[in-house]
Amino acid sequence: MKRFLMISVLCALGGCAYPPGIDFLQPRVAPEPATPVFFQPFSAALDQPALATIQAAAAQANAEPRARVYVTGAADGSGGLAANKDISQARAQVVADALESDGVAPGRIRIRSAGTVASPSGPGAQAGRRALIQIGG
Repeated sequence: MKRFLMISVLCALGGCAYPPGIDFLQPRVAPEPATPVFFQPFSAALDQPALATIQAAAAQANAEPRARVYVTGAADGSGGLAANKDISQARAQVVADALESDGVAPGRIRIRSAGTVASPSGPGAQAGRRALIQIGG
């Protein structure tokens, strides 16, 4: 009976253990709203407004050094599926490279490619030609 009670207590305590990799003493970094970086049609080139947006996002990311930075590239619906997947990947990569140039550690940056995304303004709208920078989450 004592053995059964001891095993039950140990099992109950084992359920209270911290999962590996989680530090409950550190506050969780809440995700910031995503910052959009817009592109011209069929382009992954960064213009001056895009560079200024990325620089501001990099400063915000550097203020939260424990937060991951997610960059999701997207394309409007004006091209083929394969071309849109490629351009969305290229957009995410150039934004990630610019974040790195602005001091964000490359190990914190995660790149995603969304391919074609629906835009509330319809196919070919600028809202679809973007990369989103998400800090935290």
